[in-house]
Amino acid sequence: MTAVGHAPGHHGEILQGVFRDRGRRCRGLVTLPVPGAVTRAEFVPGPGPLTVTPPDRAKARRAAELAAAACGRPAGGSLRLDGGLPVGLGLGSSTSDILATVRAVSAAFGVVLTPEAVARIAVRAERACDPIMLGGGAVLFAQREGRVLERLGPRLPPVVVVGCVTGGGAPVDTLALGAVADVAAFERLRQMLRLAIVTGDVALLGRVSTESARLNQRVLVKDELPELERIAALTGAAGVQVAHSGNVAGLLFDPRGDPDRLRRCVRALRAAGLTATRLFTTEGTDARPHRGGDRAAGPGPDRRAAGLPAV
Repeated sequence: MTAVGHAPGHHGEILQGVFRDRGRRCRGLVTLPVPGAVTRAEFVPGPGPLTVTPPDRAKARRAAELAAAACGRPAGGSLRLDGGLPVGLGLGSSTSDILATVRAVSAAFGVVLTPEAVARIAVRAERACDPIMLGGGAVLFAQREGRVLERLGPRLPPVVVVGCVTGGGAPVDTLALGAVADVAAFERLRQMLRLAIVTGDVALLGRVSTESARLNQRVLVKDELPELERIAALTGAAGVQVAHSGNVAGLLFDPRGDPDRLRRCVRALRAAGLTATRLFTTEGTDARPHRGGDRAAGPGPDRRAAGLPAV
């Protein structure tokens, strides 16, 4: 029997840093969901050792073994991963591989694992994970412990994102990065984000994401950040958003504004030598690039969503 599991990715973070939790400091993050970026895993249980395709997916292999153990079964058989996301850009590719794998393995054995159990498996498989197994809610998540620090609300305020790539798209070793220990600054941003979510304030969301991106310069310098901020001011964006441990970034726009702002933003990115990768909204619509030389940051639907210009 072939069992299938799917898992999404994300587009980096709105907020990432060190926060207060239970009288101590704890790393945490709030991810930005992205539509259309999905990993598909197929698992066929069988005797003998586990084979994995592609063979370099060591974290997915470990996740399959841990998931099988959680189901009380051996991990023998074959695992195939398809689609997925570019590795090392900050799109949650490892967690997406792991989540799709765990879902396929548990489905093969007829066992339902809770999101909390899946998060624990993910942390054991890769030492840090993103909260994509928790669904679409806005959460502050302890990525190295696999638990929720705070449920901030049902969703982030709706925004349109013009995505791009920084650092030439070079992969980043997530686990090698440190953390900015300015707890007071991050707790202030946490409070601002709470308010942005409760009120649906896109401008306040943009302020939080921009300041978090600036603080992250102490850990992972993005030479393009000043230029991204200039373009945001020029085109009326609410703010700048980055992958705090990768090289994707985005400019955040209020969806109620003039769509021509998005076209001006894409033109400004190209004029600055930056590749615009995709346009999407946090409400689930996506516009794929179509011009030669542009490359999507991950797979997506074949048709552009209504109201979003092509990249």
